[in-house]
Amino acid sequence: MYNPKFIANFYKKFSKFINNQLKTNLNKLNVDNFKTLFFNNKIFLSIVALLILFLFYLSFPNLHNKEEVASEIKKNLKNKLNLEFNFQEDLDYKFLPRPHFITNNSSINFKEDKITEIKKLKVYVSLENLFSLKNIKLNHILLEEANFNLNKKNYNFFYDLLNCNFNNFKFEILKSNVFYRNLENEVLLINNISNAKYYFDPQEIKNVFYANNEIFNLPYSIKIFDDKIEKTIHTKINIESLRLNIDNQTTYKDTNYLGFSEINLINNKSLFEYQLNNDLFEFKFFDTKKESDFFYKGRFNLKPFYSNITGNTNKLNLSPLFSSNAIIKELLKTEILNNKNIDFNLVISGNNIEQFDDFKNVLIKSKIQEGLVDIDQSKMTWKNNIDFEFLNSLVFVKEGKLVLDSNVKIQINNSDELYKFLLTPKNLRKKISKVNINFTYLFDEKNIKVNNIRIDGKTLQKSEYSFNSILLKENNLQNKIYFKNLLNEVIKNYTG
Repeated sequence: MYNPKFIANFYKKFSKFINNQLKTNLNKLNVDNFKTLFFNNKIFLSIVALLILFLFYLSFPNLHNKEEVASEIKKNLKNKLNLEFNFQEDLDYKFLPRPHFITNNSSINFKEDKITEIKKLKVYVSLENLFSLKNIKLNHILLEEANFNLNKKNYNFFYDLLNCNFNNFKFEILKSNVFYRNLENEVLLINNISNAKYYFDPQEIKNVFYANNEIFNLPYSIKIFDDKIEKTIHTKINIESLRLNIDNQTTYKDTNYLGFSEINLINNKSLFEYQLNNDLFEFKFFDTKKESDFFYKGRFNLKPFYSNITGNTNKLNLSPLFSSNAIIKELLKTEILNNKNIDFNLVISGNNIEQFDDFKNVLIKSKIQEGLVDIDQSKMTWKNNIDFEFLNSLVFVKEGKLVLDSNVKIQINNSDELYKFLLTPKNLRKKISKVNINFTYLFDEKNIKVNNIRIDGKTLQKSEYSFNSILLKENNLQNKIYFKNLLNEVIKNYTG
């Protein structure tokens, strides 16, 4: 049996002896006697012995019983993070590049539930007290390729960790995923963690959580710290690809939360004010200009869930729904809103559509009930000559793809102006008043499948127009020319 106390005392005495020898000889060191000192057998052997003893000291944790090591590290992690770690495999000890224990296939329990599966776990320890298992100090824990499963009961897992003591201790997460699930264990959304860490900021004198993530194919970074004295949560979010920065402060007391966010998007500043009282969430969202470009307000009741959002804007931006990797499009594809208990209503009006100034007096009406997204009665006007209204229109997910199935009623108030815009030959300019189009739009493919066309009550046969589908171009000018040609073809076949 080894005696740790004896070895520790011997190591201390030997170190003191070596230090005295080095101090005595190094004081005499100069250019002339450096060679003599280097070849001094006593100093050389002392350095080699000290190196060997130091390597032995670093290797000492290998002498401990592995079960006792695992038990002690679990206890340490429980004290530091208030989390229960489970190790399915033995902990292996390595002292390079710095002393640490490593294991594969471990897990974490939070609030008595297993919420994390970890492919690789590293626990770094201080150089102090490697002889004593009970006095080993943990200074860094690293989780790699972990999967976190969160739901309504444990969604605050990452926030609760801010209450731990990270002074001289760091918690890191690399290449991991967070799965947000409903209580039926269905995945609602996935957040990818590139790297994340908890640490103590001595300047702010606060614990900080910082992470680089990706959600809906959109990379973003987030930084959070909780001021316990002022009872304020500070959050900073940066979405570099959108040139979007959000600086949020939330003041809390019991179940009441009051906060505001300063949002900077491409050098435009706006404010988001909100309050949460028990299950009722209310907000206002507006810009800071004297003549405001937009104003939105809404309320969400969480139990049972229903919401109403209304607003108006000068230019309505539809890119979050129709652009590549659009946030709203990706959110709808997750089917997170396909819940029979969700009652959602949205009414937004706009003077025109961003990048499509010819479309004016836009009204977007949407409601989600029993898992269906209904956009009936949405309207817009083109050049004050043509009115569009969406009827029997639903957005839904089919085979993992987002689809819009719609009937559009088109009222042509001045067909002559339409023909001038299309450059339609004069011999084909027959007066047209009403057009009805039934179509299916595939968001990912940017493809419109035309199912039926009626002009002034007459249904066009498929032979009267050569296209079954319309593939939208990336360039707006190309789309304009493309649509002109298609519409002129329909007019030619109809009037001919």
